[in-house]
Amino acid sequence: MTRGFGKVRAAASLVLSAVLIAGLAACSADPLAEQYREGDNKGFVASDGFKVVEIKAADREDPVAFEGVLDTGEKTTSADYAGDVTVVNFWYAGCAPCRVEAPELEKVHDAFEGQDVKFLGVNLYDGAEASQAFAKKFGITYPSALTTVDGSIKLAFAGSTPLNAVPVTLVLDKEGRVAARLIGQIEESSILETLVRETLEES
Repeated sequence: MTRGFGKVRAAASLVLSAVLIAGLAACSADPLAEQYREGDNKGFVASDGFKVVEIKAADREDPVAFEGVLDTGEKTTSADYAGDVTVVNFWYAGCAPCRVEAPELEKVHDAFEGQDVKFLGVNLYDGAEASQAFAKKFGITYPSALTTVDGSIKLAFAGSTPLNAVPVTLVLDKEGRVAARLIGQIEESSILETLVRETLEES
């Protein structure tokens, strides 16, 4: 009797697991970008914790002034990005979500080629060799600054967004002010592309 009950319970568990898996698959079929567009675009939080926060122009804080050293050895400062909408992505090579989102970032970078939009990666933990290897492997064509060489760039942005977990992506307006924060892995390039386009079109 006990053995028969155990078989029934095991079978019931398998059915329940199948139902849960099917339910999760149905949920994951909803495109993240569609969820974002259907919301009010303010404080959007996906089921996986990915968060988008837009900041109205009137509520933006002072421009972020920064300087750093790229993985090519060249120096860069916020003056190099003045007058452009700038996407700043914080990452490191051992970060699995960073690897997944890298092609999505490059898609947006390519989409705005020739326009007043620039991209800058900020590598939080790696040296130049690892940073360049990552860029080559994932087809990243924009530069990255290294906090291992000059940590001041991390400090410059510390007041604008939490950097205790990555990836984190910021969209800066043409004045260098933070216009949007994307916290977590970007799964759909259209979300970032929309934010950049909206910021670019601001008068």
